[in-house]
Amino acid sequence: MAASDQKMTGKVIDLEGKEIESVDLPAVFNLPVREDIIARAYTALESHNKQRQGRDPLAGERTTAEAHNPPTGQGISRIPRIKGERYSKSGMAGGVASVVSGRLPFPPRSEKVIRKEINKKERRLALACAIAATAKKDMVSRRNHVFTAELPIVVSDDLEKISKVKDLKNFLEAIGSRDELQRISVRARKRHVNLSSFRKSGVGPLFVVADDSIIGPALNSLGGVSVARANSLSVLDLAPGASAGRLTIWSKGALAALPKPLIEVGVNYAS
Repeated sequence: MAASDQKMTGKVIDLEGKEIESVDLPAVFNLPVREDIIARAYTALESHNKQRQGRDPLAGERTTAEAHNPPTGQGISRIPRIKGERYSKSGMAGGVASVVSGRLPFPPRSEKVIRKEINKKERRLALACAIAATAKKDMVSRRNHVFTAELPIVVSDDLEKISKVKDLKNFLEAIGSRDELQRISVRARKRHVNLSSFRKSGVGPLFVVADDSIIGPALNSLGGVSVARANSLSVLDLAPGASAGRLTIWSKGALAALPKPLIEVGVNYAS
């Protein structure tokens, strides 16, 4: 049998974690994981969220400060000093770097190019590899996710109808991820101790669905847990920090809603 004819099947479970049927998985799950391409795509896509910074070219230089000419013979340092007498600023150093209210030596410039680009085919392959990584137990375990279910985790479309946080927690417990939320909260507390200025949750599981209108608001109440639509998946969702293998929970409808070009990547690569 040719490589392109081999099909990968997966179990479909219900909200209680019991197998109810099997399903043919898209060919994209058969791809070998190219972590280098995932890292390139993540770096490029993350740069699209950054805002350019810059400084006024004359910031810190709008001053009357001048150096004496000649600069020697005054009994003071040769640094430029503000003109005038009998007011607080007179005689103070100014107009140069490393002084109070002075200019920055190498300020950020708004014309600096911080946006990185990646071609469409490479970005698409990176996304396909990130999807394939969600079916690799060793890569998911490497990110310290807590689970016992067989990967990839595919759930019936009842998953998309969950509207209560309590039901979500019960489902996570059914697939052996009861301690996953605890792991996220512990990491958040550690960050809060080390960086007391803000609190940020650890990265938990990702729910990929075809329609997030019902489950989306419920997931927003759980820090570190996120939801994404199958037709708008990104490497930023599947590989936070450019590290592939995020614990991903798929609804059955999400597999059918994956974009056709993404499916073709798996078919073409396998063939």
